[in-house]
Amino acid sequence: MIADPSVKYRSFPQVDLPDRQWPSRTITRAPRWLSTDMRDGNQALIDPMDEEKKTRFFDLLVKVGLKEIEVGFPSAGATEFDFISGLVRTGRIPDDVTVQVLTQSRRDLIEKSFQSLEGARQAIVHLYNAVSPSWRRIVFGMTRDEVRDIAVAGAKILRDEAAKRPGTDWNFEYSPETFSTAELDFSLEVCAAVMDVLRPTPDKPLILNLPATVEAATPNIYADQIEYFCRNVPNRDAVVISLHTHNDRGTGVAAAELGLMAGADRVEGCLLGNGERTGNCDLVTVALNLYTQGVEPGLDLSDIDEVVNTVQYCTNIPVHPRTPYAGDLVFTAFSGSHQDAIKKGFAAQEQRNDQMWDVPYLPIDPKDLGRDYEAVIRVNSQSGKGGVAWVLEQDKGLKLPKRMQADLSRAVQALADETSRELNAADIWGRFQQQYRLEGEQAFALVSYEETQAGSDRIFTGRIRHDGVERTVSGRGNGLLSSVVAAMREAFGVELEIADYSEHAIGKGSDVQAAAYVETRSGDGRAIFGVGIDTDVATASVRALLSAANAL
Repeated sequence: MIADPSVKYRSFPQVDLPDRQWPSRTITRAPRWLSTDMRDGNQALIDPMDEEKKTRFFDLLVKVGLKEIEVGFPSAGATEFDFISGLVRTGRIPDDVTVQVLTQSRRDLIEKSFQSLEGARQAIVHLYNAVSPSWRRIVFGMTRDEVRDIAVAGAKILRDEAAKRPGTDWNFEYSPETFSTAELDFSLEVCAAVMDVLRPTPDKPLILNLPATVEAATPNIYADQIEYFCRNVPNRDAVVISLHTHNDRGTGVAAAELGLMAGADRVEGCLLGNGERTGNCDLVTVALNLYTQGVEPGLDLSDIDEVVNTVQYCTNIPVHPRTPYAGDLVFTAFSGSHQDAIKKGFAAQEQRNDQMWDVPYLPIDPKDLGRDYEAVIRVNSQSGKGGVAWVLEQDKGLKLPKRMQADLSRAVQALADETSRELNAADIWGRFQQQYRLEGEQAFALVSYEETQAGSDRIFTGRIRHDGVERTVSGRGNGLLSSVVAAMREAFGVELEIADYSEHAIGKGSDVQAAAYVETRSGDGRAIFGVGIDTDVATASVRALLSAANAL
């Protein structure tokens, strides 16, 4: 660092807006939301999402309640184009969801963008070109007029391509890219020229997106820029003012909130702030900030862990444990005095017996996000295993007990270390089957069995294939599992003690199966886990015990 940074850097100029109104306003309703996770967020990844992850992410965005989703940059390559057109062809897009694609202001790229959306019920085509002085001077070597003409030419192509496809309800978005570092009068001039071509109306408005492409000033200056633009744009009732903030200065969320106070209608960003450089606006944070102020955000974040697990799995970017609302430790107090205050807050909440939330250190009720109160006053023991377990639950319907999640997580982490690559759902399922001996060679395999009762005892009599040889075994106990344990000990010398057992159904109706999980202790005290899956719950429990014996 240099001793006098003023010789190298300039302070950002103020906006001449002496009668600014936004500082005295509050946000009283949710904005329109646009997720850019699948475009801007995806472009920021070292390893962009494949089709399986894109599909999983799209389904999450729909489930959360996003009605506008920027699904990609179709001219970027075949992967993007094929995925976008596949969403349309397969009918995966709900009727109340509008997909959006981004394109530079070039004829071939615009035409390809329309082709990717062929047959869509409704769609938004998002056109952009950079307008700031540094881009005009350094990147393009163009005058103001030449840059404005690029936008106008692109708008005309938008208009003409849409007219060729009357079966789709087309909407348009225009971004004067690098708005936050451009002259306000020129941004207004370019947007007005685009409006002259597209002729928006209050019933069919044009979205004007005003991006802080690089966050270069404090968020109050961005709010001044937005208020100035809203005051001076022609036909304000025929445009939707959209915000697309980045987080270079760490204030992307604040800039978006102040921009809404300044008159904007729409916020673009990613669910947990992923994006180029330091990221985009964090939609989860903005939405839940509104929620804590009594404003319904219009997004369903009642299962925040599902959001976190999906984003982590699809992007391979971990969510920091202190991330607002979403981190593992945001509701966990380690300090004794903090814990004491929270406990007293819960007691007062119960005594007061009304709905108003007022608990020290907790700006939001964790249960509103699907979190448990137990983690609030104890150390959070989650250590990454939730994501692995979530993939298994989503793909196979298995709901692993907590301790088994940790056991599997270690095995999956070892696989990640061995392969030095990203793991997908098939990798995790394969390691699960290997870890609990559900495929391949098995020392013990169930052939058949029957259970009888003698007084208060249960008697297990079964055919077990051991190292390829079938044997008849028998054992007595106070239940089915204890009788199997006795049979394995007497016939094969296998010493196992059952420490925990759980079961649940997989699926519904005639296709329902049962999953059973056992945690056992070996003769030397090690924890050995097993899992069994069968159409019969009793048989699943026997298979789970044999799975543990195989692991032993």
